[in-house]
Amino acid sequence: MNVSQFSVALFILRVALGSFLLLWSIDKLVAPEGMVAIYQYFYHISISNEIAYVVGVLELLLSLAIITGLLKTYSYGLGLLLHGITTIAIYRQLFNPFGSNHLFIAAIPVLGAFIALFLMRHQDNLWTLDGALSKRHIRHE
Repeated sequence: MNVSQFSVALFILRVALGSFLLLWSIDKLVAPEGMVAIYQYFYHISISNEIAYVVGVLELLLSLAIITGLLKTYSYGLGLLLHGITTIAIYRQLFNPFGSNHLFIAAIPVLGAFIALFLMRHQDNLWTLDGALSKRHIRHE
């Protein structure tokens, strides 16, 4: 794989993972009662619809930071942490992945993709805000 293919692959990985989180954040804003039920069932935490909206907005901002490659160490790391916590919370479904639990197994490759993106964050420079901002900063010095 040449440098150009590697850069495009990281770009695709970044946009796909950011979009994955973006859809979950939009879901929290459109149907917050679903998040309330999920937090109660998987995390044993009672939250209100208002808290679901706040979490949805924060996750939306995180999603956009990941998609645009902004503050990569922090945004990719936080995305990895959040998905890692979610994967741990659904461990029972992962041990019994068949039948009604079959969609939960998608958490495993997504977790692997978040780990890979985080580990390669310094090489992810194609169309990132971090890259654009650092070039702009260098030109002004």
